[in-house]
Amino acid sequence: MNKLLSLLLLPFCCFGQVPEYYNSINFSLTGDALKEELATLITATHTNNLSYTPEVWEALKLGDLDPENTENVLLVYGYDDTDDDPDNDRTRDKDLSCHNTSCEGKWIREHVYPRSLGNPNLGFSGAGSDAHSLRSADYFMNNLRSNKRFAEGAGDAGTVNGGYFYPGDEWKGDIARMMMYMYVRYNSQCLPTVVGSGSTSYSNDMPDIFLEWNSEDPVSQYEINRNDVLDDMQGNRNPFIDNPYLATIIWGGPNANDAWLLSSDSFTTKTLIVYPTITTGTIYVNNTQHKNFTYTVYNMLGQQVKSSAVDNIIDITENKSGIYILNVSHNNQIKSFRILLK
Repeated sequence: MNKLLSLLLLPFCCFGQVPEYYNSINFSLTGDALKEELATLITATHTNNLSYTPEVWEALKLGDLDPENTENVLLVYGYDDTDDDPDNDRTRDKDLSCHNTSCEGKWIREHVYPRSLGNPNLGFSGAGSDAHSLRSADYFMNNLRSNKRFAEGAGDAGTVNGGYFYPGDEWKGDIARMMMYMYVRYNSQCLPTVVGSGSTSYSNDMPDIFLEWNSEDPVSQYEINRNDVLDDMQGNRNPFIDNPYLATIIWGGPNANDAWLLSSDSFTTKTLIVYPTITTGTIYVNNTQHKNFTYTVYNMLGQQVKSSAVDNIIDITENKSGIYILNVSHNNQIKSFRILLK
């Protein structure tokens, strides 16, 4: 079978089904009760604590591979490979990791939850070597971020008013789901309110920006691949990559995509029919209840390529062949479809 077709069909055979990894979880629970069950699971299954050197390097060289070019790793916060400035590169040769003091043009290990913001300091073992919170990053971009708290912004990564840091439109969902994992896995050592700025109107222990970013920036194929790699290496998974809606159940905020259809309010096939999912560019929408849907299309790296209100036809013919995620939303409810563009 064609590799792209295999990747497209695989998620649908499991769509709406909770993976076996989560068999011990009672998904009728909400709030702290569900958070505690997930904490127990991801702690008990974290059977291999990676050494910071060399195992974390190995984890990043496998987990951070660019799905479009597996000779490269994706660099968190990066955004441009086409200009003459290497500091903002979004990809780099996987073998150009830095193991000495001369790191210009190389990539290093970024603690997305900064070690110094942990209570106590995360160090280089335990939480400090958990690869679910470590990403490949350009040396300069790593220094630019330093231990700045995350804040709202728009466009590319960079510092924002008040000495904060915006991770970039492409990475904000990744960041949110990593911070949620670290809080659930390490509790008070990795409080999200310490690393995220702004209000906590949805929940007093989770910044609004993380819940909003989790909803606005969907899980990419890169995140899915990475979660599988770290499951193999550490034994545990990031539940918020497997189903972003778990954050909604626990902390509230805007509804994120419900990959397992846990919500009774999730779209049904009678409400919205999208076809064909294997297409040359034209997708038809059968809106049986005539609701005001909007849609956003993302490539498999999580980059938005199109967004508009749904009529009855979605046209993506101008994009190159590959797999895309189509998010259709109404009143904060989101349903995702995987589309193969021939």
